[in-house]
Amino acid sequence: MTHLAPIPLIALAVFLLIRAEFRSDRRQIYVFKPLSTLLVIGVAALSLSTPGVRVGYTAGVLAGLILSLGGDVALIFPSAKAFQAGLVLFLLAHVAYAATFTLFNGFYPGDLISGGVLLGVAVVVYRYLEPSLGKMKGPVIAYMAIICLMVNRAMSTVFGTTFTRTQAILMSAGAFLFWISDLILAVNRFGRPLKYHRISLAFYYGGQLLIALSPAFFE
Repeated sequence: MTHLAPIPLIALAVFLLIRAEFRSDRRQIYVFKPLSTLLVIGVAALSLSTPGVRVGYTAGVLAGLILSLGGDVALIFPSAKAFQAGLVLFLLAHVAYAATFTLFNGFYPGDLISGGVLLGVAVVVYRYLEPSLGKMKGPVIAYMAIICLMVNRAMSTVFGTTFTRTQAILMSAGAFLFWISDLILAVNRFGRPLKYHRISLAFYYGGQLLIALSPAFFE
């Protein structure tokens, strides 16, 4: 259970990060944001020491986490170019997750249900954000499509037999929390400013942690 060791440190780092965000303490943000993600990466990496672990699946999860680390670092900076770079890196992280889930799990008829629900929600959210998007319409559409695909691919593991029930729940819940965090950020940036939008970090790191834990929970 060595892969569980970093979890208390992750909880502390994320708490300190959220506090720093509310205080607009840039120095602490520069420290605790990448540190939180590095600790989550550590959870996934430590699962490689578990006998019988699927190395290929773990490598895919690590690829998504490392790309997310790049996105986290980019989003620390307030410029438009940094935001766009972060958007691209997180988009690639979702691609890495979606490809990994699909490679090991495949497709199932139940995917059409989750896909339809996610698409419906995405359309509603986009129509709400559209008046404020300007030149970001294309990138936002692409990002929304990819993250919905990633969540759909994660939820598909519930219908398959490749992963254990625990793994499927961890992947599905993790992807959903990631999706919720991005939804909060999108509404705050392009829709209506949310006073407590920084709480989205708890959803984000919670989601990433659940995905990072999934490689070790096999039968």
